[in-house]
Amino acid sequence: MQHNLAIEMRHITKSFGDIKANDDINLEVIPGEVHALLGENGAGKTTLMNMLSGIYTPDSGEIFINGEPVTFHSPADSIRLGIGMIHQHFKLVDVMTAKENIVIGQPSSFFTKGRELAKKVKELSDKYGLDIDPNKKVYDMSVGEKQTLEIIKVLYRGAKILILDEPTAVLTPQEITKLFRVINNMKEQGCAVVIITHKLNEVMEISDRVTVLRKGRSIDTVVTKDVNIPALIEMMVGQKVDLSIHKERTEKIEKILEADGVTVLNAEGKEMLSDVSFTLAGGEILGVAGVANSGQKELCESIAGLVRADKGRIFFEGENIVGKTPRDIIKLGIRMGFIPEDRLGMGLVGSMDIVNNMILKDYQNQPGIRLRKGPYIEKAKKIVDALDIQTPSINTPVKKLSGGNIQKVLLGREIDSAPKVLITAYAVRGLDIGASHKIYDLLNEQKKSGVGVLFVGEDLDVLMELCDRIMVLCHGEVTGIVNPDKVTKEDIGLLMTGQKLAKEDAVV
Repeated sequence: MQHNLAIEMRHITKSFGDIKANDDINLEVIPGEVHALLGENGAGKTTLMNMLSGIYTPDSGEIFINGEPVTFHSPADSIRLGIGMIHQHFKLVDVMTAKENIVIGQPSSFFTKGRELAKKVKELSDKYGLDIDPNKKVYDMSVGEKQTLEIIKVLYRGAKILILDEPTAVLTPQEITKLFRVINNMKEQGCAVVIITHKLNEVMEISDRVTVLRKGRSIDTVVTKDVNIPALIEMMVGQKVDLSIHKERTEKIEKILEADGVTVLNAEGKEMLSDVSFTLAGGEILGVAGVANSGQKELCESIAGLVRADKGRIFFEGENIVGKTPRDIIKLGIRMGFIPEDRLGMGLVGSMDIVNNMILKDYQNQPGIRLRKGPYIEKAKKIVDALDIQTPSINTPVKKLSGGNIQKVLLGREIDSAPKVLITAYAVRGLDIGASHKIYDLLNEQKKSGVGVLFVGEDLDVLMELCDRIMVLCHGEVTGIVNPDKVTKEDIGLLMTGQKLAKEDAVV
């Protein structure tokens, strides 16, 4: 064993029932390096890091921190040894200030003098290049500021080993640049940083070494500068994969959907959407970009009839659908594949199997009082084959499937219904590379057949490659609708923060 290792995990195995999430995994991380952890969904990345952060205990194997053998019984044990994990969904109290979030849960935290705390926060900020207002409330912070606060929280507790789970998922390009600058500062100060991510371009930019997991096993650890993206993908999936996203060039049909001055208020009367106007033509994919909670959810739900617009009109083939029920809107030909964080909270019933979830959408359209199940069994088989849904059978309750496979069931059902407008919100969230590209191909097929696709996404690279136009939302307002062939990711990042775009020819 090398004694200059920050982390050494030897022969780690972890099972959940009959499923072996980690199988004899080895991992070594050196102080002062950024180490990327790559793998498809279900490869065991998060399980492995959860054992390092004290959430799980390995069934077998050994963990060494700075050369010393350790056993974690809880996250508190991990924190005491200088390990901090920053989860994709932040663990912050919105109504508290930054400094209150930093000290909450700490011994004698309520007796810490404000001046002393502010001094410590400033020292950490100066040392690592962080920037945070200690007195700012969390609910007033941008996503980037919240992430900065999470980093300061773990540094304040003495962390020298940081684990970042999908750290750039909801950041603008400018915030990603700033985060990478902070990570490099931490690396220079001797911290060991582990990043779990699906974004291979970012792996190549920020990491020193990469460990690839596949089906619960460690495949290899490579020096980043000595490898390329196709080689990493081949290690992840076990075969060569074409990762190009083909943008279909189609003749656009006349506009199918038009939003005119749509405003949506929440229960407290706050505008979640403000005077939003756009058109969607048949045979095009209109992308929607924006940082988290910029109005994407309200936009999708207002079109689908799940929430009623407080102002404005939404026309589908010339008919105003504001005030219509979701069932009325479905009958008109608008299908919604909205994938929220709680995948089973909308669209699918977890205790039902794939066949019965197919029936739920259209049973009211069947003639007579007797339900014919045969057509739905055939539909379920077709979708399972087409989308390579991993399930023991079509009669397995969907709640027993992985998150990615649940998404495939929901999206497959909507596409099978032959929509005129398809709304997909975060359609590839949680899907691995191969499955994601299968979804992109399916959306292109819908586009070719004249369907208007509204594609709400997080990955700007994908939005720019897949979409014909991109509409950018910031605080519920449209800050621009642009041609992706005439803008950069940085341009879209500016619009995502509410700034105007100088390139007039890019606006459509």
